[in-house]
Amino acid sequence: MPFWKLAVLYVASLLVFLGIDFVWLTTMGDRFYRKQLGSLMSDTPNLAVALLFYLVYVVGVLVLVVMPAVDAGSLWKAVVAGALLGLVAYGTYDITNLSTIAGWPAVIAVVDLIWGTTLTAAVSAIGYVVARWLA
Repeated sequence: MPFWKLAVLYVASLLVFLGIDFVWLTTMGDRFYRKQLGSLMSDTPNLAVALLFYLVYVVGVLVLVVMPAVDAGSLWKAVVAGALLGLVAYGTYDITNLSTIAGWPAVIAVVDLIWGTTLTAAVSAIGYVVARWLA
């Protein structure tokens, strides 16, 4: 795939990821996360660090999930591999926090695992569709 198409795929996937996660975080931030985390949650997120996560994570989604699924010609592979990547990535964060941060709520870990799995599967599926359209 030419570089410009990869760039379009990356930007499209990034915007989808940011858009869906923005809705989730603005909807659930105070309603769920602040209630569960209390003083552990920052009053204002560090947007530069958050952006760094998004920029790197979407590269991982494209390289590890979307492009192999495109090569295989399988939307199902994109969804399943995306779900697995989301489970592993979000699990790394939440399970580590559960084991190392006193008072880290187990419900946060469970909800984040479900969210990360679902979000990454959805973004992978959309990325697959965009990549096939660009091909």
